[in-house]
Amino acid sequence: MSQATNQSWGGRFSEPTDAFVARFTASVTFDQRLARQDIQGSIAHATMLSRVGVLTGEERDAIINGLTEIQGEIERGEFNWSVPLEDVHMNIEARLTDKIGITGKKLHTGRSRNDQVATDIRLFMRDEIDVIEVELKRLREGMIELADREADTIMPGFTHLQTAQPVTFGHHLLAWQEMLARDHERLLDCRKRVNVLPLGAAALAGTTYPIDRHVTAELLGFDRPAENSLDAVSDRDFAIEFTSFASILMMHLSRMSEELVLWTSAQFDFIDLPDRFCTGSSIMPQKKNPDVPELVRGKTGRVYGHLMGLLTLMKSQPLAYNKDNQEDKEPLFDAVDTVRDCLKAFADMVPAIEPKKDSMYEAARRGFSTATDLADYLVRKGVAFRDAHEIVGQSVAYGLKTQKDLSEMSLEELQQFSSIIEQDVFDVLTLEGSVAARNHIGGTAPNQVRAAAQRAREALSLLQGQA
Repeated sequence: MSQATNQSWGGRFSEPTDAFVARFTASVTFDQRLARQDIQGSIAHATMLSRVGVLTGEERDAIINGLTEIQGEIERGEFNWSVPLEDVHMNIEARLTDKIGITGKKLHTGRSRNDQVATDIRLFMRDEIDVIEVELKRLREGMIELADREADTIMPGFTHLQTAQPVTFGHHLLAWQEMLARDHERLLDCRKRVNVLPLGAAALAGTTYPIDRHVTAELLGFDRPAENSLDAVSDRDFAIEFTSFASILMMHLSRMSEELVLWTSAQFDFIDLPDRFCTGSSIMPQKKNPDVPELVRGKTGRVYGHLMGLLTLMKSQPLAYNKDNQEDKEPLFDAVDTVRDCLKAFADMVPAIEPKKDSMYEAARRGFSTATDLADYLVRKGVAFRDAHEIVGQSVAYGLKTQKDLSEMSLEELQQFSSIIEQDVFDVLTLEGSVAARNHIGGTAPNQVRAAAQRAREALSLLQGQA
């Protein structure tokens, strides 16, 4: 048995909590991470209680000064965390009472640990979203600049991982950027629903004290107080929404990682990653492994797991607060850490990618990537598209037999499949001609890629202004 029953709630209990149960139900080993937000919320709560006359000015000042000193102890690593005190909230409150006496026990007036922890998590998530948003913005900026620089760099575009049509490396990078732009919007939209104040809902029904929740919301920078006390203490939609954002973002980073891993292989040889983002083999001296993208690809699964875990956690909970909700923090904390670190790694790595332009160009020459251009050429000459498709198919079959790309065939060779083909066909069969012909918004023409990069910069700047 533990030595004593927790004095914050143990008045009606006749025996101490079992020592194992005390450890099993405690959360302080992981929720101490919320200490800064817990102190921030308590300072605002004490300030509000003073304004409405529940605390005197002296009591408020003693509480705030004590909490500030405790924050210093925590930051210096001098704070003694106690498992029997269960969680971050009771550890801080007990230390406050040790420091300032009975006044410390008045801090909890008009609130419960239910609305307190809900507030702490929202404050924590708001802070972390802001950090993640900075890293996401940094990644997008680096990606846009690299795309602009590589607007003319030709590479093969793929469908089914087979050579399809030539594109530019800049165009491909801007496709990645579009994924991240949607993620960015989702993150900022999620933040709006995080930024709602639960404090004042107390355990589940509100409080009889004359609190002013609008004051507390203003002090803590929340947009508004939560409308319903039952929902305020039991809602974890914002956590699920964040992990949903995180899962989609990680899916995008994983897709990018897969391409980076392929492109660094000897079989593709499209790019080089700086050594600082790679590792070697303990047995094969020649190896340079793309560990950063591989690890990001691997970490995607754990974030998916956290989303499913939180959905399952909440799926059968009756109103209002239940002890189940203690299990929200560890998956949420890990999702936050994983997303932040993966974004940081990508934001550092992507601008340092070095394209191997000759390898990309040579790969685009293989696989008859300008076949569609030849078909379009014939259509413009008056051939029905299905007939043009057949003519080009025959030309490709001939190229496979002779090991010649379409652009390497003579005019006479091409004319054996259609007499309509003339010398001007070679203007469209070159890789440069093919990409330049896609000269419309969203196309891969180099001037369109540069214009798209500029629009992306402007959109990113505008999105920042709305944050």
